Amino acid sequence: MKKRIFIISLTTLCCWGMLACNNAGNDETGGTDTVSNEPVTADTSTINPTTAQSSAPADSATTMFMTKAASGGMMEVQLGQLAQQQAESQRVKDYGAMMVRDHGKANDELKSLASTKNVTLSDSLTAEHKRHVTNLQNKKGTAFDKAYISMMVQDHQKDIKEFEKASNNLADGEVKAFATRTLPVLKTHLDSATSINRGKAQK
Repeated sequence: MKKRIFIISLTTLCCWGMLACNNAGNDETGGTDTVSNEPVTADTSTINPTTAQSSAPADSATTMFMTKAASGGMMEVQLGQLAQQQAESQRVKDYGAMMVRDHGKANDELKSLASTKNVTLSDSLTAEHKRHVTNLQNKKGTAFDKAYISMMVQDHQKDIKEFEKASNNLADGEVKAFATRTLPVLKTHLDSATSINRGKAQK
């Protein structure tokens, strides 16, 4: 009888021991499974903090540059269209087409940039730019060619200085970058106008 009781007790202890081991293993495995099966959601709120931010309003120097550049760009487009209609030389006509294409593209970029900075760009030319358009509207043929190309040389020399100044000194990084990107285009325009002007002077 004592042997039977001892055997039963020993069997009971073994069962409890195995049960305890299994429970411990399940806890560890369960903990691991819980971690591995949980969906991981990344906190993207700080990955790109600038995405949700709007551009800061432009300062006075930036606003002045954008206003003058917009008027100058519109004048270049209008005069380029005029050159295609009233110039005699095909080189001058082609130059006018380049002005319409390049300055039209720059104008669109500048308008888009201005809208993010609460800067309203006028659809009208400044008084100085209006005078240039009015002066050339009354010329045709070789007279137009000479006056237009001469004016393009002088105007692009002035523009390059303004854009270089903006590229170096403006506090607004986006407008500063716009000026930097546009400078090579303006220099190409100046080189082309100078070449045409030199050719006409030799005739």
